[in-house]
Amino acid sequence: MPVGLLGKKLGQTRVYDSKGVITPVTIVLAGPNRVLQCKTQQSDGYNAVQLGFGDQKEQRVTKSLLGHIKKFNGAAVKRIREFRDFSKEVKPGEVIGATLFAPGDYIDAIGVTKGRGFEGVVARHGFRGGDSTHGAKGWHRRSGAIGQRLFPGTVMRGMRMPGHLGQVKRTTQNLEIVQVREAENLLLIRGAIPGSNGDYVIIRESKKRPKGWRPHAERPENVKKTEAKKK
Repeated sequence: MPVGLLGKKLGQTRVYDSKGVITPVTIVLAGPNRVLQCKTQQSDGYNAVQLGFGDQKEQRVTKSLLGHIKKFNGAAVKRIREFRDFSKEVKPGEVIGATLFAPGDYIDAIGVTKGRGFEGVVARHGFRGGDSTHGAKGWHRRSGAIGQRLFPGTVMRGMRMPGHLGQVKRTTQNLEIVQVREAENLLLIRGAIPGSNGDYVIIRESKKRPKGWRPHAERPENVKKTEAKKK
């Protein structure tokens, strides 16, 4: 079952491989993560691991949460996340980090998207808007009619209208880890991750591409077939 980490999105950059090919990457500070609690089927009814990330002053943590952390001899943290069916054997008090993953692994990144404020239907839903010519006045970025004249004579539920855009939880799947920098606890991940720089993110093993997954053409048995055909 999957493993995961709590981290912080630091920014974007690019790296070069041995052939000089540029790869755009997102930098994530993926540790240290402290193991706060290990739940088992016998004690809690399910298997899970609670991880904490980011040091915090005790006076800034609620008393109930601080009591829970100290029950397992932990220190106050800024973020706590529970990962069910954690595949790595860990114990309360242990510290894990970026080395949980390796270059070539695929991950899913979970974060909160950037808030865009109040937006109209063109930006929020991709509406085409009204005509710019042929006598159209004042309807260039509007949605048009939203109700019915006769029956049912009201605005239907779910009608796409202007409103708040962004600042919602989103998951980006199947991102490849390009580099793991153990000394700095950094993961360099190909592609974009939801959220602004400095936002907290969750990095978990990809559900669709678990450890050991490789593209069809790169699998050993298929590589041999390709080489045989070339000969």
